[in-house]
Amino acid sequence: MPVAAQAFAPFEALAANLLPHAADTNDGSHDLAHILRVFRNAMRIHASESGDGEVLAAAVLLHDCVAVEKNSPLRAQASRLAAEKASTVLAELGWHSESIASAAHAILTHSFSANIPPETIEARILQDADRLDAIGMVGAARCFYVAGRLNSGLYDPADPRAEHRSLDDKAWSIDHFPAKLFKLADGFQTGAGATLARERHDRLTQFYDLFLEEIS
Repeated sequence: MPVAAQAFAPFEALAANLLPHAADTNDGSHDLAHILRVFRNAMRIHASESGDGEVLAAAVLLHDCVAVEKNSPLRAQASRLAAEKASTVLAELGWHSESIASAAHAILTHSFSANIPPETIEARILQDADRLDAIGMVGAARCFYVAGRLNSGLYDPADPRAEHRSLDDKAWSIDHFPAKLFKLADGFQTGAGATLARERHDRLTQFYDLFLEEIS
């Protein structure tokens, strides 16, 4: 059953308008379930950090509205393309230009690949909320899911810890943990997000250690 607008309370009406535009992909790591998890993360952070809740909700709902595969040469442009599409969608709904620009900035800067600093509280919350979904147990599951889509192996049997070779997360999915995922917790933008990130980072490192223990 598709994710219903009621799951995005207290922004059910907004969600009903935006969900048809929210995810144009068959990628299970960036589907509507991901958007709902990011929304819940964002609302949890928003409760502590404040900001414009409606702008934040719109940015969450539309942050992945343009699908670009992880291995695409356009990957670094995904958030810009999504921000442009979101601006059009929100304008068609009659949003004021200032609110559209705020939502678009949050979408533009949420992406790790884009590497653009977020300048508003809504943008900082969205970036934190999205990155929380990349660490912890969900982050581990998403890592291996994406690796399967890209035909990567689980690990290098000759050197799983990459002690005598360079990390290569395109070839070996476990390499993505030290190559990227372990670095995310240090870059959180809000106090509430950083607290949640530390908890999930600890779970991620435990998973990594237990995984390597089992294959040793």
